[in-house]
Amino acid sequence: MIEGLVLGALNHLLGQAAWARQQLRAFAGRHARFDMPPWRLVFCIDPEGRVEATTGEAVDVTVTLPADTPLVALGGLDRAMAAAHVTGNAEFATTLSFVLKNLRWDAEEDLSKLVGDIAAQRIVGVSSRLTSWQRQAARNLAENVAEYWGNESALLVNTREMSIFRAELAEFNRRIEQLEIRAGSLR
Repeated sequence: MIEGLVLGALNHLLGQAAWARQQLRAFAGRHARFDMPPWRLVFCIDPEGRVEATTGEAVDVTVTLPADTPLVALGGLDRAMAAAHVTGNAEFATTLSFVLKNLRWDAEEDLSKLVGDIAAQRIVGVSSRLTSWQRQAARNLAENVAEYWGNESALLVNTREMSIFRAELAEFNRRIEQLEIRAGSLR
């Protein structure tokens, strides 16, 4: 069931991106497998550059992802893909990676079919401004909490104070060692 949803969404995105289908057409008939425990997604590239489900045992590219990939992906797709282990045909893997990394959903195009062009443009504009505002508010909150913890509540130590503490600690250790040497020579 999940495989059908993922492949359907991927084909929808590919339908909006002729450049991506063109890139994938060169690999028609090739099979790929994505393993992310407990899920496995196996598909092949069709002659139109879209993906279709398959049960093919012989795959050309295998991408193994850790189970925590969905959580890591919240920090960015690049961070999630950094933990991926890829085996198989390098050219196919490179093209597949490039296409998946650069596919973008054209929400305005999909909305325009439901509500019209002008309304879709306004909805997407408002939602992007709202998303931007939420991102900025979250950033401001994180900065304010860090500032409070560091300056007001003394829960955190800033880097300058930590550097001074380290230098004083090193000097203290040096003096203790000198005292130990002197005490050893008095025996």
